[in-house]
Parts: sequence; structure tokens; C-alpha cells
Amino acid sequence: MLAPLVRNTIFSGNIHHIVQADSTNSVAMRGAALASQHPEETPEGAVFIAEEQTAGRGRSTHRWHSERGTGIYCSFLLRPAMTPAEALWLSLIAAVAVQDAVRETTGLAADIRWPNDLLIGEKKFSGILTEMSSEGSKVHYAVIGVGVNVNQEKFPDELREMATSLRLETGRECSRVEVAAALIRALDREYRALLRAITSPIRTPAVRFEPIMRRIESRSSYSQGKLVHVDEDGGYNGITDGLDPRGFLRVRTDKGLRIVVSGSVRPAQRRTDASGS
Repeated sequence: MLAPLVRNTIFSGNIHHIVQADSTNSVAMRGAALASQHPEETPEGAVFIAEEQTAGRGRSTHRWHSERGTGIYCSFLLRPAMTPAEALWLSLIAAVAVQDAVRETTGLAADIRWPNDLLIGEKKFSGILTEMSSEGSKVHYAVIGVGVNVNQEKFPDELREMATSLRLETGRECSRVEVAAALIRALDREYRALLRAITSPIRTPAVRFEPIMRRIESRSSYSQGKLVHVDEDGGYNGITDGLDPRGFLRVRTDKGLRIVVSGSVRPAQRRTDASGS
């Protein structure tokens, strides 16, 4: 069903459908690790899509709620000629791809919460988890996992106030095939643009990645001028101030500029005595 909708992408002909998986990222990582024995099964562009995950993973120790037959749970195997320090761009371009796919298929305008959450009205409907195998300055392979709540009508109690789905937001059932196909096409486009930046003769990161950085900034209300709480280094508040040349989030506090490396970012209550702490 997906094949004719994703022709001329690097993912064409490489889609693997799984009824149940522990985690599509785990399936992709295991396949990539065995690629030396079976390279035809896990080339760059292999996509693993499951109807259900029994141990879906998010960032840190978070789990991804993966109700059977209602969402999109997929992972993309890539082999970019990039360094581990540049790998954050993979999560960011995937966020843009999800955003474009949702707008194309539903008309909804999603927001990106750095670095890997997609929101509608401050409720999360999609998450991204990028993992990789690397050695020194070389990435052997990377796996981008994407979860999208498509047709869920309810969530567990602990997620009800913070999660949503495309069905809940549109009031109608959405085609998972159409959303998945739009996602694959969008990620193909964004990945090709990233590869062009990586192979550019311009070696200065601030210049080389600037077009991608500016596009991501323009897609996220969290990138500029938002008061946030950062769950990192003991936690602190500040005003977001764009991305740095590596894709990390800059946050200005009353103690100076800080760079968010891996912490979670959430809205914070505005204070009247200072811009942050």
C-alpha cells in the first residue's frame, strides 16, 4: 500500500511491515548490526513499521504508548557520512518531516518542541528517538524512530492531560497509510538537504548548516523568545534564543547564555522580576 506512494525516495522498496515489535528502533538497530552478514536486508533507507510496540521507547527512560493499529510506529535506517557531533540534525529534520506530513494530510499546524516533540495546542502527538552506532568521528549507522498518534481516541490516565492524536484534533479518522507515506516523502526530502549540507565544501558549521537551522527555527515557537524550564544541570528557567551551529538550543538566563545539550524543555511561568534563573 505504501510502495506506490513513496516511489523515487531512498526508502522505496525497503519497507518492512511488522505486526508486533518490542521497539522498531530495536529491530532496526539489530538489523543494522547484522548488515555485514545480510547487507541486502538492511541497506540505507530500510524502514521498519509496526502495528504495535510492546516496549516502545522515547528519550531518556520514557516509554512510548503504542496502541495496536491506531498509530504510526516506524524507524528509518540511515548511513550518513557525518560525525556523532552532527547527529542532532537527524532528529530535527525528522521533526520538520512530521510537521509537513501532518499539514499535508490533515491541514493541522503542529509545533516543534526542541528537540524531538511535536505538539498541537501544547499536547504531544508525536515523538522522535534517534540512536546511532559510531566510532571516533564516524557514524556507522543511525536509526530515526518516529511515533505518531493518529487514530487514538483515549489515553492512559497518566497521559490524558498531555497527549493528543490527529483524530482527536480533527474530529475524524485519519488514514495511517496517507500520513506514513507523506512522512516518508518529507523525510526523504529533508535528509537529502542535510546530506547536501554535510558534503558542502563550506567547512564552517555556522554557515554550512544555517539554511537548515533557520528552517527549523521558523517552524518552532520554542526556538525564540519563549520562557522555558530546562530539566538539565539541576533545572533552570530562561528565554530561548535560537539554535547554535550544532543544532543545540540556546537559552538566556539572568546568569548568562546556556546551551541545552540533552535536557527536556517545557513552558515555564513568567516572572516579573527577571528573565530567568
